[in-house]
Amino acid sequence: MRAGDLSPEYRLDALQKLRSDIFDVVVIARRPHEPTFGECFLALSFYITLALAFGGWVWYSHGSQYGIEFYAGWLTEYSLSIDNLFIFLIIMASFGVPRKYQQEALLVGIILALVFRGVFIAIGAVAIEDFSWVFYIFGAFLVYTAITLARDDDHDDDAENAVVKFARNHLTLTDEWAGLKLWIKENGKRAMTPMFLVIVALGTTDLLFALDSIPAIYGLTQEPYLVFTANVFALMGLRQLYFLLGDLLKRLVYLSKGLAFILLFIGVKLVLHALHTNELPFVNGGRHVPVPEIPTLLSLGVIIATLVVTTVASLYKTRVVDKRTETADDAA
Repeated sequence: MRAGDLSPEYRLDALQKLRSDIFDVVVIARRPHEPTFGECFLALSFYITLALAFGGWVWYSHGSQYGIEFYAGWLTEYSLSIDNLFIFLIIMASFGVPRKYQQEALLVGIILALVFRGVFIAIGAVAIEDFSWVFYIFGAFLVYTAITLARDDDHDDDAENAVVKFARNHLTLTDEWAGLKLWIKENGKRAMTPMFLVIVALGTTDLLFALDSIPAIYGLTQEPYLVFTANVFALMGLRQLYFLLGDLLKRLVYLSKGLAFILLFIGVKLVLHALHTNELPFVNGGRHVPVPEIPTLLSLGVIIATLVVTTVASLYKTRVVDKRTETADDAA
């Protein structure tokens, strides 16, 4: 199942997934509301089951190696997408988005994420095909990102990035919410709604996250079809997860540390792969460097173990902090 040999059935499968997402957007945009717990749980269960079933189909139809690559890529992208939800929470709170409009804003954010990742997937596929040394760049970038993420104890609470600040200073804005409308007529003049700023903030955030996620998954599989489908399945259900977990997301205090370790691990894997397939003349005379490569099955095990340990440690930490807070309040 190489990139150039994808049959029309595979392309049709990907298009059908995109159509379902677009249908979801159209339906929800017509009836904006805050989804119930039951709606979120059923939808999220369906999306996760669908991803697991798709991975099983890949495993059965194309071999265990591709199946393992899909599951490893999906878990990595899903964990990075959950981290993205933290930023979405901050953006929603910073702009005071009404609860009934948050679902619409999230859908737009997820679509933008899919578009940006699709662009980077295509660029990455071309780069890998023509320039094998790009793995050095991907590996170094992931190691740098991991170190930066590990040093950052808290998520950036400033939703006012440079693009949003520029919009605030140079555009006519209104405080009136009008669903997904980006501008309205106010006193005979066109004015940008707060939703415009929210979409800009979500879009720039998605762009930054795509820069991290695409090199990470290319460290697990070089098959563009698997990279794309893993990203699609990782983004499906994020909207429901946002409303289902709510404050629980804030309890995953060690998630950034866990993701930093995963990115560092994949970065090292990429560098080893680059050395193993080296063609740069100034590295070992242009010959391959005999270094061991990390198998994808081991990568999958490391990713699962890291996510489990991170989640358990986070919940334990927040539980201890809550108990100490309650004890201090009782004493006071």
